Amino acid sequence: MNVTVIIIEMLVFTAIFTAACFATTSGKNNLQIDNYPPEIQEEYFKTHDRPAPAEFSRAAVVRKGIAVIVFAAVLVLMAKLAGAKDFLQGFLFAFGMLAWIGIYDTFFMDWVLFANMKRFRLEGTEHMDKEYHQKWFHLKGMLTSGIIIALIPAVMVGLVIMLIN
Repeated sequence: MNVTVIIIEMLVFTAIFTAACFATTSGKNNLQIDNYPPEIQEEYFKTHDRPAPAEFSRAAVVRKGIAVIVFAAVLVLMAKLAGAKDFLQGFLFAFGMLAWIGIYDTFFMDWVLFANMKRFRLEGTEHMDKEYHQKWFHLKGMLTSGIIIALIPAVMVGLVIMLIN
């Protein structure tokens, strides 16, 4: 596999991920509320309509399911460009790329931007500096559900690479 191509793809994938995060966390149409710490969600829902728990969970699952499929499709193209030839190469490429995004998301997006930029703060929670700086909340999410969720598209990419080669 071509390391130069992989590094370029990491940078492009990071830019796309960042753009998607900015697009889905802006203003009143924040689609990422379920990714905020529970204390922030509670404060936010004191002054905003709270969806029914089943609807809230269903929306999160649907949104994340669509993201997994889109990311898997993009990762198949990226893996092919990088030279993946079999299941293991496709799987490792995709899992590595998603691990990279998880690290970037946690250590930069969540710990630096999310915690410090007012544009990411939910209306009515702007004063909750301590809650926005919960590093363990984000690290735990990356190390548990983040890894499990990354396995799904990684397997999908590995299978597609195996089938098309």
